[in-house]
Amino acid sequence: MSEDFVNLLADLKEDEVLKLVKQRLDAKEDPLKILEDARKGMEIVGKRFAGGEYFLPELVFSGELLAQVTNIVKPHLTGSGVQVKKIGKVVIGTVAGDIHDIGLNIVDFMLDVNGFEVTNLGVDVPVEKFVKAMKDTKAPVLGLSGFLTPAFDAMKETVEALEKAGLRKDIKIMIGGGQMDDEVRKYAKADAFGKDAMAAVTLSQKWIGTK
Repeated sequence: MSEDFVNLLADLKEDEVLKLVKQRLDAKEDPLKILEDARKGMEIVGKRFAGGEYFLPELVFSGELLAQVTNIVKPHLTGSGVQVKKIGKVVIGTVAGDIHDIGLNIVDFMLDVNGFEVTNLGVDVPVEKFVKAMKDTKAPVLGLSGFLTPAFDAMKETVEALEKAGLRKDIKIMIGGGQMDDEVRKYAKADAFGKDAMAAVTLSQKWIGTK
């Protein structure tokens, strides 16, 4: 059932996916296992997009489908007694000039189910909004998302604005998105880059001291 679910989600079979989610919950499966399978399905979607098999409409739809799955499963996380203890704050957002949010929402989802209190600022976020959010939330971790090449400069400008605001020394910054690598990380003066949503979770756990 688990493998079928992963493949159906990757194939964007909405009705079948939602039906199977309910069947698995009725069968008393661990809701966290269902969310983990959803993550695996989204990984396949991401690979198909990178390989030219899927395009932006499919990516957008996959994000909507993931949101539906999450909304069905989340009440069972608390209702079944599963404790999702909040272990730390993370602010995330797609930098100015970039409107891609699929990867951002997957990171939001994975951080949330792994116990983080996530402030998702959305897409095309101006530098000032990042600075204000870090002041307001006092979060120790910031995730900057970007898909397009111009995002490199926007990330660097965001980090430099945090430096000017005197906040940088207390914040760990990770970057992620389609073309991000260690060279971009150095250029943007971030602390790390993550190749996928689980990397964002692992980095946050490491920086907040839970792993």
